[in-house]
Amino acid sequence: MASQLSPEAVAEDGRIAVPGGEVWYRSVGAGGTPLVLLHGGPGLPHGYLAPHDALAADRRLVYYDQLGCGRSDQPDDASLWTIERFVEELQAVRDALGLDELHLLGHSWGGSLALAYVLAHPEGVRSVTVSSGPASWPRFGDDMLKLKGELPADVLETMDHHERHGWQACPEYQAAMMAFHQRHLCRMPWPEAFHEAMAQTGAAVYGAMRGTHGWRPEGALGGWDVMDRLGEIAAPVLLLAGRHDMCTPEHLAEVAERLPDARTTILEDSSHLAFFEQPDAYLAAVSGFLADVEGGSR
Repeated sequence: MASQLSPEAVAEDGRIAVPGGEVWYRSVGAGGTPLVLLHGGPGLPHGYLAPHDALAADRRLVYYDQLGCGRSDQPDDASLWTIERFVEELQAVRDALGLDELHLLGHSWGGSLALAYVLAHPEGVRSVTVSSGPASWPRFGDDMLKLKGELPADVLETMDHHERHGWQACPEYQAAMMAFHQRHLCRMPWPEAFHEAMAQTGAAVYGAMRGTHGWRPEGALGGWDVMDRLGEIAAPVLLLAGRHDMCTPEHLAEVAERLPDARTTILEDSSHLAFFEQPDAYLAAVSGFLADVEGGSR
């Protein structure tokens, strides 16, 4: 795995007032156009994105835990869990840190958030990297169900039986889900940083945004789809995914066709956590894209 920064390399951390509370942020590195990283979930704290620290050799990186998880406030107010509020949260972080120009990188739900943000606030966004993030959550749900249908017959039978009875908490169902995750979430033993993030997931925000069913998104993301607006994005966009990703390469190919300036990288031996599975290739794709943007070749 790519090396991570030592604790003494952390430049700063702190708290920022955003709509609904305060969020905790961490800034590492210096120089260059800053890169703001957006974690997935919603509600999965930023710590699992640590392999991206290697990018701080060239620029400042800014991570933050979105409201509702990690070290940020976790208010008991369901009205806060909307895509629009998360967009304004990112704007508040940007304003507080004085990021007049920035690059965005979002993983999974964070990639969707990056697209939503640049559609609402395009000024000063030099590029967007969408790492395994859908531009259509209904499409994402359809693809998840298709991938589920490709599981071995006995695994699929166990899943369907338990889902019909509402027995998803049973160990047998969890074991069947692990078979899916080992194909499409992470095709290697789960790194400790990902285990830790999963254990700290903000359940309230996850439930409100994605719903309680693991296959078809419900909640605020149930109908979120910006496919027809992608042509409005002028900034260069890098689309990254694993060949076996839950956010399928086929979906990203359709996204790329609708963007004015897109580059797509598919990592052949990866799934949804490509920065753990193929870190060198993943980081090379991101750093090369950012260098091209800043060098004027994009």
